[in-house]
Amino acid sequence: MKDVLQGFKAFIEKEALFTVHDHLLLAVSGGIDSVALCEVCSRAGYSFSIAHCNFALRGEESERDERFVRSLGEKYNVQVLVKRFDTAGYAQQHKISIQVAARELRYAWFNEIVNAGHPEPVHRGASRIVTAHHADDNVETVLMNFFKGTGIAGIRGILPRKGKLVRPLLFASKAMLLEFAVQNDLSWVEDSSNLTDKYTRNYFRQHIIPEILKIYPEAETGIQENISRFRDAEVLYNQAIEQHKKKLIELKGAEVHIPVLKLKQSVPLKTIVYEIVKEYNFSSGQAGEIVDLLQSESGRYVVSSTHRILKNRSWLIITALEKLEENESSVIVINDEQTAVSFAAGILKFKKEDCSREVTDNKHANLSYVDADAIQYPLLLRKWKAGDYFYPLGMKKKKKLSRFFIDQKLSLAQKEKVWVLEMNKKIIWVVNHRIDDRFKVTPSATACIRIELIPTGT
Repeated sequence: MKDVLQGFKAFIEKEALFTVHDHLLLAVSGGIDSVALCEVCSRAGYSFSIAHCNFALRGEESERDERFVRSLGEKYNVQVLVKRFDTAGYAQQHKISIQVAARELRYAWFNEIVNAGHPEPVHRGASRIVTAHHADDNVETVLMNFFKGTGIAGIRGILPRKGKLVRPLLFASKAMLLEFAVQNDLSWVEDSSNLTDKYTRNYFRQHIIPEILKIYPEAETGIQENISRFRDAEVLYNQAIEQHKKKLIELKGAEVHIPVLKLKQSVPLKTIVYEIVKEYNFSSGQAGEIVDLLQSESGRYVVSSTHRILKNRSWLIITALEKLEENESSVIVINDEQTAVSFAAGILKFKKEDCSREVTDNKHANLSYVDADAIQYPLLLRKWKAGDYFYPLGMKKKKKLSRFFIDQKLSLAQKEKVWVLEMNKKIIWVVNHRIDDRFKVTPSATACIRIELIPTGT
């Protein structure tokens, strides 16, 4: 079997992971992988400290692991840093899985240490975070990512280096590390959670991959070879995407503008669209909706958790939602879970109610009731503009807002302060004035939405 120590040195040199002048922070759980990592780093002559996370998830077993890792510090005569986490509480607070919580907590702590934010200075100052991920981990990751549909960035697997995080054991299989540990009489602890099927990775490790190997005995080797090819393919892919971005993206202040005609001519269209918008937290599933915007009328938009893409004539315009809220002359996006929205004129409050005769009157300017079934989110709250029109309540013909304001005898100063609530280019309510007849509550309506303006200063 390939010599682990020699392979370790060769892989570090090939990937330019670190040098003998670097002080390393080794992430050590106490399992066989991280124990082997400590041993090869020591034998190769690297200076290192150990960082151990006690996630407090396995009772006495977690305490046992901590004691064992502290003993490794004594064995190698290196500093050991230990952090205890309320992992379950963190997961519940942030509504994430235990696995995701543990990953977020440990990497936040590791980065705190190497970025000099840790209260206890690490000996010589650690410049690299080193984990014990190996080739089998990489195979599992690629397979899971393939089934999740993460694209080329997922099927190229775990990178040997990402910023200050390095993984120098990716060349070695689990079997190689086990043989190395046995030959060198190393001790380690077993994590009982590795035996359960409730975690996706464990299920792949214990069930999916063994079944694949029955049919394709060399599957793991083949996947590892493909990982190398996919890494190269990703480089070429990213180079091509960057060329498309340079041709398509125009920055105008805090906004990103993309010419519709040029984008339509891009091939493959949906992939290029996704690669442009994913950094603004749009999902791959929304890429199709954004492509549809290219054929839509102006005013249509797609919203992510942080940004909005708006079709405006011959452009797609990407704007951060907080920028929209900061700019009174722009647009505030309202989602269905929101019950109140602050803006320059005051606060809009939304409440879904059962329909009754009383709520259909719309007698008060600052209070409106609309048919809940006619509403599709998200909504837009914005200043009115020239050319806007609506169907005033009780009328079957449309009227421009400019004419409506004349009829209402609004002064120029009053008109400048008018906002409208709209949906898909249709005005629902001229705020504090009148709703659109198309959204009124009819006798057949099953539910209505009560929208109230609390003016600024009240």
